[in-house]
Amino acid sequence: MISKKNKIGILGGSFDPAHKGHLAISKEAIKKFKLKKIIWAITKKNPFKNQSSTNLFKRINYCKKIIGKNNFIKIKYYENLIRSNKTIKLINYLNKNENNEVYFIMGADNLIGFHKWQQWEKISQKCNIIVFDRHGYKRKSLNSIAFKRLNKKNLKFINFKKVNISSSQLRKI
Repeated sequence: MISKKNKIGILGGSFDPAHKGHLAISKEAIKKFKLKKIIWAITKKNPFKNQSSTNLFKRINYCKKIIGKNNFIKIKYYENLIRSNKTIKLINYLNKNENNEVYFIMGADNLIGFHKWQQWEKISQKCNIIVFDRHGYKRKSLNSIAFKRLNKKNLKFINFKKVNISSSQLRKI
């Protein structure tokens, strides 16, 4: 008997703060890729950003407020478990369960610098990558090193009715 794959979406980040854009792309990914659930994998510190001024516990609680009754989204902190904040380590951990089919979700702004991530090419070999367009980033992301080099079978660029908001904009308020 062939068992059906557990299609899991991963949206990683510091969520400093979480916002309706995170929720909108999560809902779209669930619908478009028929995912069972989305995990918001919160990191204590994004390796490419300064330390967050908001502690992890407060960010986790705020994520819970943002997701509300959308129980297909789970909030998880994996860094103590996998002893790393690197995406490749998280993907490897989730792939230990052979029933999982992992979909890594990111905004187009992250695709621009994706080639700087640890073992970025391996990430694309071990999971599907879903890139959501973000206001002002489409051209740069489609011309990025990562987009040009990665197998388009595993990388899907989603034109999206953009939610023009970002965590960095919200921190300035």
